[in-house]
Amino acid sequence: MQVFTLVTGVIYIVLEIRQKNFMWVVGIATSLAAMWVFFRQGLYASFGLNTYYLITSFIGLWHWSRDRKRLSDEQQADDVIHLNRLNVRVAALSAILAIVGIFALAHLMELVENPMSYLDATVTVLSAIATWWLVKCYLQQWWLWIAADFLSTVLCASQGMWWMTALYAAYTLSAVYGYIHWKRKGQYVI
Repeated sequence: MQVFTLVTGVIYIVLEIRQKNFMWVVGIATSLAAMWVFFRQGLYASFGLNTYYLITSFIGLWHWSRDRKRLSDEQQADDVIHLNRLNVRVAALSAILAIVGIFALAHLMELVENPMSYLDATVTVLSAIATWWLVKCYLQQWWLWIAADFLSTVLCASQGMWWMTALYAAYTLSAVYGYIHWKRKGQYVI
């Protein structure tokens, strides 16, 4: 199942960088497979995160389709990345949610004997915020993905999950490229 998650995860990140709506469909398959892998390892926060990814895949598909319609025909033909501006209110609320969420989730993970409670909680909270920012098409979502994917690489390696380690290492490098690509090709719709 880790290999399937790796393959669909790579397809997902390529589609994400290119901002293709089909990414959300691939995300459904990737999330289901990752849910299985993390549940079996006892990494319940990462399992919960992939459940969240499953739900946000449906929301993201709708949201991206709506934003795409706001671009002119010429902009769509040029394969422009549609962006929304991240405002100070959203950034501040996200920072507060990150701090509170990491400590609360880590405490909960310790209660269920998660072997990596703080690291798993940090990855989960950062990824949840990054996913919501991805749905909203904020350029800065890539910064959160770089941090979360790097920490996920460490988490998976520490648990001997080598295929998942490879996936998250690829995600980390892809997130750096994704930021550069979105910054270069981005066009703000709001």
